[in-house]
Amino acid sequence: MSTSSIAISQPRTAVFSRVCDYIELTKPRIAVLELVVVLAAGVVATWGQPQPVILLQAMFGTLLVAASASAANQWLERRQDSRMARTADRPLPAGRLSGREAIAFSAICLVAGGLELAWLVNSSAAAWALVTWALYVLAYTPLKTASVINTAVGAVAGALPVLIGWTAVGGELDRRAAALVLMLFLWQFPHFMAIAWLYRRDYAQAGYQMLTVAEPTGRRAGRQATLAALALIPVSIVPLVGAPGLGSLLYFAGAAVLGAGYLLAAALFCQKATDVRARLLLRASLVYLPTLLVMLMLAPWI
Repeated sequence: MSTSSIAISQPRTAVFSRVCDYIELTKPRIAVLELVVVLAAGVVATWGQPQPVILLQAMFGTLLVAASASAANQWLERRQDSRMARTADRPLPAGRLSGREAIAFSAICLVAGGLELAWLVNSSAAAWALVTWALYVLAYTPLKTASVINTAVGAVAGALPVLIGWTAVGGELDRRAAALVLMLFLWQFPHFMAIAWLYRRDYAQAGYQMLTVAEPTGRRAGRQATLAALALIPVSIVPLVGAPGLGSLLYFAGAAVLGAGYLLAAALFCQKATDVRARLLLRASLVYLPTLLVMLMLAPWI
């Protein structure tokens, strides 16, 4: 290989690595989940008659706002991240990006996403996106080092993207919207408790006030996970109550089976908190929500 080709490849590699670091700032897995929630809410709000252009615009704006929230969260938590093995290699604690770069990226994404939603979608969707951002960045993030209620506040922030998708298509905020918000809220407790147990030592070292740190036996975490999973079963039925067709019946059956599986995993974790059972609960949470949302979206078409 010639010297010139090496000189060209090195800048390209550096640029690619930098792009990857900015992508990591956005917490892509969380962003993808939010987009699925926005899409599902928009489809359910219109009873299976989606508005593709509006929904795509809403998803793009949501993606920008979510990227901003995640970048701001990582900037605020950069010192705590440096103390935990699983986060020490993130762009900020590892020094690959500066705090100024992260804040600039967050600000640009927030302004661009808010304006895009307000201009191309509607003011309601933009408002809910900004409320979600504020709850996640200004309430949930600082509460993580102050109180165990951070999980509940984070669950509210995680549920509000439902209202971005719902209002984006002009949906009226009815019992179906409320049920979908409550579903997302409840789903997060078993999910969070499993993660909090698996990384309880990291969280303790970083000074995070997770329930599994404050009460290290895992009993309270297990009870919260089980009660939330139990409440999910009736709540998950509400969005399609009164909807005609075979799709609704299939959804009810599928929701009941998924709910029973999620409840079983939570109950096992509650009975005895172990890493094996926490991983089982975490996997159950990652199967439950995407599957349920897909069934919700498909029900009107069956």
